[in-house]
Amino acid sequence: QVQLVESGGGLVQPGGSLRLSCAASRNIFSINTMGWYRQAPGKERELVAGITSGGAPNYGNSVKGRFTISRDSAKNTVYLQMNSLKPEDTAVYYCNAKIAYKSGLTDDYWGQGTQVTVSS
Repeated sequence: QVQLVESGGGLVQPGGSLRLSCAASRNIFSINTMGWYRQAPGKERELVAGITSGGAPNYGNSVKGRFTISRDSAKNTVYLQMNSLKPEDTAVYYCNAKIAYKSGLTDDYWGQGTQVTVSS
């Protein structure tokens, strides 16, 4: 089991920055992948960024070069630094933790979501 608590959302003007935080209830090195997804009204949930237990990041095409995912293992926390924000980045952002087992099964855990609104 993993509990995820997000923080850092809010209202920001286009071109601005925000940093989201996701605190996990267990050692993040025991989690195969942690990441951020987002869902805008009327759209499917999409991957924003992920980071493996080995530290390898990956990003959705729409945020490459603008967003950076990082982690602080001492705090069991993953961050999403969002720069050069655009109105189309407006969405509810969800933290995700994926745990893979030797059986091949996986478990997905989700945070409660935090709203990011980019508007002038």
